[in-house]
Amino acid sequence: MLVGAAGAIAGCGEEDFANEARPAVAKELTGVIQDRGVTVSPDREGAGPFVITISNQTKEPHTVTLKGGEVNEMIPEIKPGGTGSIQKTLEPGSYEVKAGSSRAVAQAIPPGKLTVGEGRKSSNDDLLLP
Repeated sequence: MLVGAAGAIAGCGEEDFANEARPAVAKELTGVIQDRGVTVSPDREGAGPFVITISNQTKEPHTVTLKGGEVNEMIPEIKPGGTGSIQKTLEPGSYEVKAGSSRAVAQAIPPGKLTVGEGRKSSNDDLLLP
């Protein structure tokens, strides 16, 4: 009876457990809005999850839009001196980070560019992750 119980316990869960790869660790990018343009750094990275934190260094509030492929994410408004974040998983492709304004402006701020390449490695071997 003891041998039968041990065999039953040892076999539990074998069929329905798959050791699938975890996604890549979220990559933290920074961006800045200035009168001369939007900058994202680094501007080239592998596909996967991203957190893009953008600082508004102008004298006007701005909305921020991340566009490319099927992605169209927007931060409603970042006040002068403030920050905002976009958290998104991005596929390979080219993306633009645009700063907009609710007021008419004489000259639009040039958008920042972000190039996303092939996927990053899984985070299976990274320690101390949540």
